[in-house]
Amino acid sequence: MNFKIAVLPGDGIGPEIVEQAVKVLKAVAQKHGHAFAFTEAPVGAAAIDQTGNPYPDETHALCMESDAVLFGAIGDPKYDNDPKAKVRPEQGLLAMRKKLGLYANIRPVSTFPSLIHKSPLRKELVEGADFVVIRELTGGIYFGEPRGRSEDGEKAYDTCIYTKDEVRRIVNLAFEYARKRDHRLTVVDKANVLASSRLWRETVQEMVPENKDVEVDYMFVDNAAMQIIQWPKKFDVMVTENMFGDILSDEASVITGSLGLLPSASVGIHTSVYEPIHGSYPQAAGKNIANPLATILSAAMLLDGLSLATEARAVRDAVALSMEEGVVTEDIAEGKASSTSEAGEWIASRCAV
Repeated sequence: MNFKIAVLPGDGIGPEIVEQAVKVLKAVAQKHGHAFAFTEAPVGAAAIDQTGNPYPDETHALCMESDAVLFGAIGDPKYDNDPKAKVRPEQGLLAMRKKLGLYANIRPVSTFPSLIHKSPLRKELVEGADFVVIRELTGGIYFGEPRGRSEDGEKAYDTCIYTKDEVRRIVNLAFEYARKRDHRLTVVDKANVLASSRLWRETVQEMVPENKDVEVDYMFVDNAAMQIIQWPKKFDVMVTENMFGDILSDEASVITGSLGLLPSASVGIHTSVYEPIHGSYPQAAGKNIANPLATILSAAMLLDGLSLATEARAVRDAVALSMEEGVVTEDIAEGKASSTSEAGEWIASRCAV
């Protein structure tokens, strides 16, 4: 089969880790008789440097005409350390989500047997943990208007807005995921305080009679934050609004023992985007030490999105084997660490046989 893949390396370690995922996808294509056409485009700080726009029109056009987008990371210290910068790399990420209609971020959270001891939580708490966080991605406080600051600079404000249609759309997707798993769905909100959360809970309650095959429970976000750490194995599918999902999914990532192990998919109206959950890690950029596994696992999710389940499973098996064999980067290595490129090449070679 033939597919067009847009490649957006982005900033920091993005180019290095995306390069490894492309190696793996090329190996998969060769073994299984597919043809992947990779086309690269700038985004984030790299795009600002080239065009002044963190998500150029040409990059968006490429994404729209592609079957999937493989994305690295966004962020650069020269913008992080300048709170008055009018154009920021992160604006490119928000623009990409909005223009592509990426209303849902899917983050699977699972542990790897060979790395259980790397988790900061006790083995009996995390062993077997396997759940999915579904985060609404195009609404809420990150996009709500009005926002701004007072003229004297002494006051700032942001607005959290949701519509029932937005809630129904993301929760319907969460019900679909729950049906593919253990038929359990946890809705996370702050309905005891926030009007927007009360709208979420009210809307979900209206949807429950049509989804009786899924067990639904509700949890305030502060309680959810505690229970993810205390009893991570109690969750199956979790759905929540934009900011809560951003925080909770990052918190959940520590269960695995490394941010460098968790992939994600952003899906919606147009082309889906697949990316690691970690940031651009500029301190490691160019050093060939960054962990590429989350990006390679994101490539496995990309293959799933193209209905290539067998190929996706082969990539996940190769990643698991790399950890068992100790072919990993310094963040999780216990003996001699492999470089970013060595780990990528090792996994690609396993996917080619």
